[in-house]
Amino acid sequence: MASISLSSFTYGWKYDVFLSFRGQDIRHGFIGYLYKALSGRGIHTFIDDEELQRGEHIMPSLVKAITETRIAIPVFSKNYAFSSFCLDELVNILSLVKEKGRLVLPVFYDVDPSDVRHQRGSY
Repeated sequence: MASISLSSFTYGWKYDVFLSFRGQDIRHGFIGYLYKALSGRGIHTFIDDEELQRGEHIMPSLVKAITETRIAIPVFSKNYAFSSFCLDELVNILSLVKEKGRLVLPVFYDVDPSDVRHQRGSY
């Protein structure tokens, strides 16, 4: 079966997908597999580099990547809400949803979606 790249549908975007996730929770497991699956289908995916997190000027780079991406996939894990970087990314993603109609495909990894919605537990 031939793979179809989202790039053909999102002409003009630098990235097809932006992955927002809490690294310590799922970087070397779920996110790695998701990134590989998306990239393997020709979907140009932004994933932050572990080295990027050590810099002081990370947010301008992430905001730029978010604005240049058609689809955002926030992966809500148990510790996602404990990261100010993740929450800042989410604010920027939701801002673009409202202002420009960007697509968001949330993934709930080992978290009950109602806990996120009603801000219970770690949310």
